[in-house]
Amino acid sequence: MSVLEELKRRNVFRVGFAYAVASWVVLQIVDVISPVIDLPGWVPKLVLVILGIAFIPVLVFAWAFEITPDGLKKESDVDRASSISGETGRKLNYVITGFLIAAVALLLVERQMRPVAAPVEDSATVSEAATREGSIAVLPFVNMSSDEEQEFFSDGITEEILNSLASVKELKVAGRTSSFAFKGQNDDLRRIGDSLGVDHILEGSVRKSGDKVRITAQLIRVDNGFHLWSETYDRELTDVFAIQDEIANEILRQLRAQLVGGNESVAEAMRTTPAVYELYLRAKQRIYTRDRGEIQTAIEELDDAIRLDAEYAPAYAQRGIATILSSDQQYGTIPHQEARRRGKRYIDEALRLGPESAEAWAGLGLYYDRDSEAAADALVKALTINPNLIDASNWLQISLRTSGQMRSSLQILREIAERDPLYRPAFSNAMQLFHAFGLEDEAHRLLQRIETFNPDNPNLYLARATSYMYAGEMGRGLQELEEASKRGPMTGVEQLFLSIGLLETGQPERAITEGSVYFRPDALYSVGRKDEAIALAYEHAREGDPESLFYMLVVENRNEELVNYLEERWPSLAAFATENPGGDHGYSLMMNVALAYRRTGDDASADEALEFVDTRMKRLESEGIDNRIFTRNKAAFCAMRGDIDGALAFLEEAVAGGLSVAMDPLVAFPEFSVLDGNPRFDEIKTTMLANLNYNRRIIGLPPFDENYQARR
Repeated sequence: MSVLEELKRRNVFRVGFAYAVASWVVLQIVDVISPVIDLPGWVPKLVLVILGIAFIPVLVFAWAFEITPDGLKKESDVDRASSISGETGRKLNYVITGFLIAAVALLLVERQMRPVAAPVEDSATVSEAATREGSIAVLPFVNMSSDEEQEFFSDGITEEILNSLASVKELKVAGRTSSFAFKGQNDDLRRIGDSLGVDHILEGSVRKSGDKVRITAQLIRVDNGFHLWSETYDRELTDVFAIQDEIANEILRQLRAQLVGGNESVAEAMRTTPAVYELYLRAKQRIYTRDRGEIQTAIEELDDAIRLDAEYAPAYAQRGIATILSSDQQYGTIPHQEARRRGKRYIDEALRLGPESAEAWAGLGLYYDRDSEAAADALVKALTINPNLIDASNWLQISLRTSGQMRSSLQILREIAERDPLYRPAFSNAMQLFHAFGLEDEAHRLLQRIETFNPDNPNLYLARATSYMYAGEMGRGLQELEEASKRGPMTGVEQLFLSIGLLETGQPERAITEGSVYFRPDALYSVGRKDEAIALAYEHAREGDPESLFYMLVVENRNEELVNYLEERWPSLAAFATENPGGDHGYSLMMNVALAYRRTGDDASADEALEFVDTRMKRLESEGIDNRIFTRNKAAFCAMRGDIDGALAFLEEAVAGGLSVAMDPLVAFPEFSVLDGNPRFDEIKTTMLANLNYNRRIIGLPPFDENYQARR
């Protein structure tokens, strides 16, 4: 075995990386608390020196010793056959991920941390005032040009200034989407400040004529309307990047002089020609809308930009992001895996041209999709470069959610909702996650806040639908989605929820034609087109999603086929679990695996699969997940373990919360076969049918009878 392989086996590299990330977190904490508790200036330097000196001994220790079930031993005294270095390595991966999450959390919140002065009577008021003291919203600069096409240029200037300011940790900068919600409204500055939670407003205008541009900017205090600073810049448009950097630095100096002190400069923007830059800005604005047609136009503009400047990394990065977002599971029609493959080519080129491009690293995180660890690494890198990348923050919380780190995902979503509540993707995700945690009041407050901000926001329909569906009100949720569909093509997320609502109210025919491709196999199966459904489910499994396939094979009692499919593609259940870690609400995929093994007589593998289920469910429960779908999955797990009373108790709780199904529950949930004939289960089925018919009545459909046929 080579030295490199031995270093890997002994986890020396993992230990070194974990130590480095942990040291960074420690240094950031010291940096934040030093001014609060008035530590001497030499303390952070001393901590850095100590951490640096300790690095080599830590690596030597990792090389020379190994953790065993019997405690710490010299590596030379450990029998290779009984070594658990692989298990230790996996635990170190969790440790590293935890420190990376802590690092991101610090990046997201440390710029809002301000030392509080001497105690006063109303601590809550002081806390809010301290948070807002170094706060600013950058309103969209007004386009004063005669050409309406220059609107994109004005918005782009605004966004670049906003990004520059948001990179300063001492400032709280309101998010782009929420600031842009006040575009063209000429609203009262006090109301804007109260709505966005800031004490200062930066506003301005852009007048572009030929190759010249005049940019005016002014900094205003919200409470009294006093102008703290204003300036006008007349420049040749060929040097637009210098103008942008100059304005951002001047604003930053003014803010520091009056609010936070210091003389930090903002990073310079990557250079290109004005024509390319304008195409890039237009495309970026369009992508923010998450509108299918706008994203397609953005792709065309980015292609033009790349033709004009084949070395401009940001254009490639946004081209890759736009392509991935155009998948049929998100905002477009390209098959999901094909969209990822196409997008990855542009992201790779962006990283080659600009290795420190935050947008490119964010795009890479979006590409990694189900590989949550790789996605988190890329997105942390993006946020380290530019903490203001709201997309990167949102995609990071998705990767954390996929890996079961629900609390960390919730923390990021709360921060996004506070800083940029009108950012459409995170708003939807926050509504879903609040309900997954059973935080109905918090979800309701966020919904009310958005309705106050922007009552015409089309995303409100999905938000309300999410609230209704988590509460078991499928009929009312469908009504909201029907309204959303009247206002234009539905997004992939809206189609996902539409499919759920249609299937759970007994409308599979509509789900086939109107719903998400993700649920199409289930819809086909529900109408009896079983061969077609299973063939499509096999296609989805080949693309990395075996959920529908495994469910159908279990329902059809094709258990050996499921087992063979799994064992031909994964060397172990552990490898399968790594690639398919489960969802937000449980681990139904692995329960189907356990059921298939049980039916084929392989009890050992069935028990192993149930251990993975148990671990996942306990983690979700410890994170605080609490909703009727999770409760149903807890019932299924109890049934698989033979805990009849536990299964019935959890099922009773779930149906009291609105659980229903549009087919015989014993067909829909084969793991409940052990409950067949139990009087309590018969009552549960009666309640589930009543729940179903309640929702069908809401949307004007006739009720189902006990055979799940519509009454005439």
